[in-house]
Amino acid sequence: MKRLFQKANILKLNAFIFVFCCLVTHVAQAFPKNIQLEYEVSRNGKLFGQVKETFTQTGKQYRIKSVTKGYGVYALMGERVLTSTGEVTKKGLKPTHFELHQGKSKKKTLLADFLWAKSTINMQVKGVTKTDKLAPGTQDLASYVYQFMFNVPIQEEVNVTLTTGKRLNTYHYKVLSKSEEISVGKTSYKTTHISNQASAGEDKKELWLLQDKYYLPARYKLTDEDGESFQQTLTKIYVE
Repeated sequence: MKRLFQKANILKLNAFIFVFCCLVTHVAQAFPKNIQLEYEVSRNGKLFGQVKETFTQTGKQYRIKSVTKGYGVYALMGERVLTSTGEVTKKGLKPTHFELHQGKSKKKTLLADFLWAKSTINMQVKGVTKTDKLAPGTQDLASYVYQFMFNVPIQEEVNVTLTTGKRLNTYHYKVLSKSEEISVGKTSYKTTHISNQASAGEDKKELWLLQDKYYLPARYKLTDEDGESFQQTLTKIYVE
């Protein structure tokens, strides 16, 4: 009788572990299908524009659109529009096409096609196409920040390979903090702060990722080689 009781308890425990693992797997895969973000953009501390971004997933396909509008004289430059389309896989986002448009200027248009089957990427600048090797996990300028939803920066260092539309770059980010507080409206969030290890003459890039909101970016900061600072700060967030 005692052995039967022990076996029954073991079976119950195994069943509980199985159900728990299923629940954990389900939660881990429950990524948002609709994201809307708005940012204020400043240059050297002075406000000059607004960014609106959307991330949508339909089936296994995703689409990201980022639109930057300048204020005042900066509005004369026209809207800066980034779009990324591709597939959502078990490892995250797998871009297939990227575009960058600045106003109506065709000279500033950048295009990139990810040819995963051939392990190559075609980047088109001013109508001229350049082909380069395509490494697994490569992102584009619009998709890479949303990839943190799938690849959470748990380690002390994070490597990100992406195309700007002109060339491929690999950035080596280091986790600076996992406990910085940032306010969005009246809500305070804990963030993970990461920064690339910039050498002399390189741009320094920093991101603050929301730990309770799928590691979406709450703030970007770029300091160029001339010391000019550009910052995007999250003002609105909608996740579904």
